[in-house]
Amino acid sequence: GRYEDAQQMLAKARKVCERRLGKDDVATLSSTSLLASVFRDRGLWKEAEKLFVQVMETRKAKLGADHPDMLNMNNL
Repeated sequence: GRYEDAQQMLAKARKVCERRLGKDDVATLSSTSLLASVFRDRGLWKEAEKLFVQVMETRKAKLGADHPDMLNMNNL
């Protein structure tokens, strides 16, 4: 795949989302999660883990641990 291109585009999208919508917005969290997936697929484990944990903690704080959307986080 074209992981480097995807990484660059997702990093840019994440910055735009953070700047315009805030760090806790669903679009920002989604782009962050996708970027973490690219890091994981490229074998960049520490970078991926950092972002996955950030997304998980933000969603948990925002939605609560028992929210149905938190079930998706178990796939990480």
